[in-house]
Amino acid sequence: MELLSPAGNVEKLRYCYAYGADAAYIGLKNFSLRVKADNFYADEYGQVAAIKAAYPGRKLHCALNISFHNKEIDRLKAEIPYFRLYPIDAFIVQDLGIVPLLQKEFPRAALHLSTQASCMNREAVKVYRSLGFTRIVMGREASLAEIAEIKDAVPDMEIECFVHGAMCIAYAGRCLMSAYLNGRSAQEGFCSHTCRWDYDLLVNRGWLDREGAKFLAESGALVLKEKKRPEESFPVYEGEHFTAVLSSKDLCMIDCLDEFRKAGVDSLKIEGRMKSVYYVALITRAYRKALDALEGRTSQEDAAPFIDELYKVSHRPYGRGFYFDAAEADVTVSGESSSPYELSAQVGAELAEEETEKVFSRAASLKKRRQEEYEALVPPAKKAYDERVKALPDRYLPPVEAKAGWRFYALKVQNMITQESKIEAVGPDFVSRLLPSGSWRLVNPETGTVYRWCCDGHPAVLYTSVELGANVLLRSETSATA
Repeated sequence: MELLSPAGNVEKLRYCYAYGADAAYIGLKNFSLRVKADNFYADEYGQVAAIKAAYPGRKLHCALNISFHNKEIDRLKAEIPYFRLYPIDAFIVQDLGIVPLLQKEFPRAALHLSTQASCMNREAVKVYRSLGFTRIVMGREASLAEIAEIKDAVPDMEIECFVHGAMCIAYAGRCLMSAYLNGRSAQEGFCSHTCRWDYDLLVNRGWLDREGAKFLAESGALVLKEKKRPEESFPVYEGEHFTAVLSSKDLCMIDCLDEFRKAGVDSLKIEGRMKSVYYVALITRAYRKALDALEGRTSQEDAAPFIDELYKVSHRPYGRGFYFDAAEADVTVSGESSSPYELSAQVGAELAEEETEKVFSRAASLKKRRQEEYEALVPPAKKAYDERVKALPDRYLPPVEAKAGWRFYALKVQNMITQESKIEAVGPDFVSRLLPSGSWRLVNPETGTVYRWCCDGHPAVLYTSVELGANVLLRSETSATA
């Protein structure tokens, strides 16, 4: 089975492939349902092509899954030359109006039907096959039993299923809440995820005080009833901080991959183009290891620690959606998702010898200049200088000194790192490694000085005795768990 991961930008695309995805899906400009994701634009096609070339055999799918108005069809036609610059293997679409255009302009690219089309029966699959589609991304309301029946009836159609990530309270994501509440249409890519907001049940008339309203809301006595169906009711229950009537659980099917294989599923899809690099990397890695164990490339014992990492990324309570029991999908949740870790930094390539020498040269020049300036001072001025250095350590950072066996790595800092931070490295093929205290330094490559602390926006390289491979991430415990 193919493992398909979400790439909301160039960075995430690289981590999709590095952490084990067989294919990744992206969105271009404003033609996908995740407009708020970075998506791809300008000259990024060159970077995309280079990343894909670095991972031979990996696929790239492009989501063009909005509902198109006339003006958007015209804009799509105008963008065709730009789309051709990307190494796209398949387009994911829901609007049949663009199918002839894609077939004409991209004859070698496959057509995949988006889950937004809510295809859930064998007869519909046959129709889409006749239109030229080679894969169906199943509507999320389909059960595994139904999917198996569809595969038996249309064996030459590839079946793709979501196995992990956020679920939508609406029918296959066709929701009007966002458009109704703040004018942002989900079908045009602007969903504001209003189903996941926290709602308070309030009394506007003033006849009940706050405590009385709270008691009533928590009593379970409040229900919704439709006028012509008085025998049916929908309870509205206020929890400690929320009313949970809209937000669904997150999907997690990592323990059921054999059932997908038996049902004839061809591709397992992870949701999350708007998620972080850390999320994409760890979720992709967990499913890669689980698939490898299922297919005999590794043992269940070796895969287990990677699978456990699913619980160390931000997520709501996990569920199994509609795959086994539709009633399970009716269970709602609320509150923020959280993780015991935060992404501290992304580790890049080891610095070349020439770049390393430049850092040490700058450090040596700074050390020499400071020493000469200090020696030129009279004793009282030296004393005042020493006191300033002690009082303002961030202003007088020490130059880095060469250490045997240490090396520099490019670094993109995401969140605050201090000299006291407990940093763990995670990689494609190892679960996590604690970087021992004293085994690393954060260095400003432009000055050659060692930071006491560093955060996003600071130029930084990692100087360490720990050998790190490509595409490693650094994480630290959040303040709530540290």
